[in-house]
Formats: sequence, C-alpha cells, structure tokens
Amino acid sequence: MLMQTLWLLAALLTAQDAGVQADYVIEQVEIHDGSGGEARQGDLAIRGDRLVAIGKFAVAGQPRRIDGTGLIAAPGFIDVHTHCDSGITKEKTRINKNYLTQGVTTVVTGNCGGGPLDIAKFLRDVDDGGTGTNVAHLIPHGAVRSKAMGSAKRPPTPAELDVMRQLVDQGMRDGAWGMSTGLIYPPSSYAETDELVDLSRVIGRHGGLYVSHIRSEGVELLKAVGEAIEIGKRAGVPAHISHFKASGPAAWGLATNAIGLVQAARDGGQIVTADQYPYIASSTSLSAMVMPDEYRGKKALTEALADPQQAARVRERLAKNIETRSSAASLVIASYAPDRTFHGKNLAELAQQRNCTVVDLVLEIEQKGGARMVNFGMQEEEVRRIMQQPFVSTASDGGACVPDVTVPHPRNYGCFPRKIGRYAIELNVVPLAAAIRSATGLPADTFKFPQRGYLREGYFADVVVFDPKIFRDTATFEKPHQYATGVCYLFVNGRLAIDGGQVTGQLAGRALRHQP
Repeated sequence: MLMQTLWLLAALLTAQDAGVQADYVIEQVEIHDGSGGEARQGDLAIRGDRLVAIGKFAVAGQPRRIDGTGLIAAPGFIDVHTHCDSGITKEKTRINKNYLTQGVTTVVTGNCGGGPLDIAKFLRDVDDGGTGTNVAHLIPHGAVRSKAMGSAKRPPTPAELDVMRQLVDQGMRDGAWGMSTGLIYPPSSYAETDELVDLSRVIGRHGGLYVSHIRSEGVELLKAVGEAIEIGKRAGVPAHISHFKASGPAAWGLATNAIGLVQAARDGGQIVTADQYPYIASSTSLSAMVMPDEYRGKKALTEALADPQQAARVRERLAKNIETRSSAASLVIASYAPDRTFHGKNLAELAQQRNCTVVDLVLEIEQKGGARMVNFGMQEEEVRRIMQQPFVSTASDGGACVPDVTVPHPRNYGCFPRKIGRYAIELNVVPLAAAIRSATGLPADTFKFPQRGYLREGYFADVVVFDPKIFRDTATFEKPHQYATGVCYLFVNGRLAIDGGQVTGQLAGRALRHQP
C-alpha cells in the first residue's frame, strides 16, 4: 500500500513538472469564479471543451497565450429568461450575436408559457443547425394547455388534465428543465392554481422546476407572488419568479413586501428564486398590457365592438388599464407591421398626431394585428432593491435580434453589461462579485446545470473575459440596436466565439438536455 501511494505521488509530481497540456492559457487575469467570493489573480487553462487548470501552474507545449492583464475572467453568463426560441434556429439569428457580445454563453427558452412544445425536435434542431450559445428549454404551459384543450376558458376535464400530464412528462423525458407559465397570456391565464400544482408534481418527479410569469406584476403583485410560492410548496418543486418587478404607479412600494414574501418562504426551507432585467421599462404586446382578457384577439374584439353596450365596457376598461400603466405617454411602440412610422413613438403623441383618442388608437392597432410595446412602469429605487437580493438572477427577457427598423427594448443587447458594468462597476449598487454571481453561479444552481456557471477544473469551458473599463451597454431606448462593448474573449464549450473583441462566427453552442 505504501509503495502504491509513493508511486501515485511520484506520478503526480512528474505530471506537474511536465506542465498542464492546454489549447489556451489566459494569463494574469482577475478571476471571478461565480461563487460570489473574492476575486484572485491567476491563470486559466482550457483544453478541448474543459477548464483544466486555474491559478498558478506550469504549462506544457505551445498553447495560445492570452494576456489577461487588467481584464476580468468569469464563467460565461447564463440568461435564464429569454425568448430566443424562434430566432435560435434561424440562419440569420442562430449565432445569437446580441447575446454573445454581452458575454452570454447559455440561454433558456420556453419562457412565459410559450415556445416549442416538441422539446425533442426543438433541441435536435438546435444541434443540427448549430448555435452561438448553449440552449436549455422549458415546457411551455400555454402550449401544453392549447394542445390538450384549445383555447377553452375553464378547468380541464379529467381526460384533458391527463393529456397535459402526459405532455409534461414527455417533455421532461425529452430534456426540458422544468415548466414555465405565462399567467397573463391566454390560454395559460385560464389555468387555476390546482391545475398548475398538478402539472408541477409531474415536473417534480423528474427533478425539474416551476418557472412563472406570475398572474400580476401590478396592484395584485403580492397575491401573485404568493400563488407562485404556494404552487412550489404544494407540488414539492423549486419555484422561480420571472422578471420580478412592481409595475405601474399603483404598485410602487410593493417590491419590499414581495421580496419579504420570497425571503420568508426561503427562511422556511422552500426553494424560491427570481430573475430581473435592470431597467425601469418592460416590454410585451399591447394586448397583454392594456386589453381586458376577454377581448383579446381580433375576433373577440370585433364581436364586442359590434354591440354598443359591450363596446362601451371595452372602452371604459381600456382607458382604465392605460392609466394604470402610467398613462399613454409611457407606452411606446417597438414594432407595428402596418405602419413603421409608429416605431419609437408613444401612444399619447400618436393619438395627438392622428387627431383621435388614445382608446380609439389602441382599438385600431389591435384590429390590425397588434403591436409590440415598451412600457416605462417601474421605479428606479425598486429596480435597485430587487437586484440586491441574493436570490435574484440577471435575465434579459429578450430574444435573438439583428439590427432592423424596429425599436425594441434595449435589454436585447445590453442587459448583462448594464447590470455588471453600470450598476456594479460604475454605481456600486451591488458588489461586482455579487453581480457576476447573479449571472453565473446562481442561475446554474437554480436550474441545476451540471458543470456550468463556475470556473472550476473539469467544468465546461464557458468563459467570458472582459475589460471592466469599457464593459458597458450602448443600447438605448431611442437606439436599441447597438451591441455591447468590452467583451475581449468569449469561449463557448472551449471554442472562441469572440476573439480580440471580434465575433468569430463560431457556432459552438449546444442543446443542454436535462437528465431525468
């Protein structure tokens, strides 16, 4: 036994003397490992798709050496809430450049209850075509419900619920990481709590999590947060709240109590987490923002407007909903196919230009197919308070974009450098190590991504190297199609996606499949 131990020690010493075999060595860089702990100065070695050495070590052979002096190395950022579903498999956007330039190496799709339901096919398409970033997928509850019972606004029958259970079970077997709900979007919004608990139990049997765009982010925020916590507790699964916020002046002041509800559940032993984009504006469809549920969709709206009494109710409720959203001036059109001149203008100025009421304008837009909107509805103070919470990941709620004539939310291009560059490095709202953890180790722990989210030997080589002096978002609400600056090198599965600040065109991403 002694001889064997001595032999092993001798072999290890010989290997150390020989040096680490590597393809790349990043030298003299400030290392943030994703844990939220103190940074350290050292080197990183990458061989194949793995990190093989961290710290101080001898190097064998002739790897490419990258000078990391004055730069920061961190795990590649993980965006747990995106809507890259369609773009990630299209030729023009599959590289996901607007995320690579933010330092993102993994995106989660299937959020807000929407997205591909055939998980096996979607993940196969990701791998077959190649992508710039890794892709993990959630089962979209809205698609599940639609498949089982169409757009019916009622509880499912036992047979329909059984179909939904089977769809969720199959999705988990095919590699999904959990199930998402979009409880302001039909048909997901028609689901009652018991239905969501039942389906979440299926997820739990596979080790997945429940992810929710909760039922209200406005005046009923606390009730909606409570429902998400209840679903997780009753189903015995981790619960994750998407884009945590208090939206609209009537809801301002509720963020502290909402945080308290989550923290109380966590203190009680429940796994509850959330994510956030660091902006005071949100973005979704005009219909989801202001239209009453029962009048969403061209057919339902047209029928209602044909009846004078119903038409009066539509207008009254619509006017109230617009005011709740901080007024028409806070609602800006991001994209509207029938008239591109609307892009970047708010509803108040458009109504004035067209000499009509805001309600009439909204009804016209809805009857012509709807529009994508940006809504300035959050308080800066509450945005900062939420990002300081140790259970809140950073996530964009954006999608795979390329510059075009639309005026989308700048979060598509700037979410991560805004949180890390602006809020942490410039403003010190959160410590840098904590900001990096919110984009790396925390989301990896929340979704249980194996061997990602940390800089550790043997882990996948998803690594971002950025210059803290210039790692910033350049996208603005007026000019959102602007790529972030400051990512000098980005490795995705050990391959250089950004080299010397330039996107290489490598499609190094993979479909990440959950193993039940």
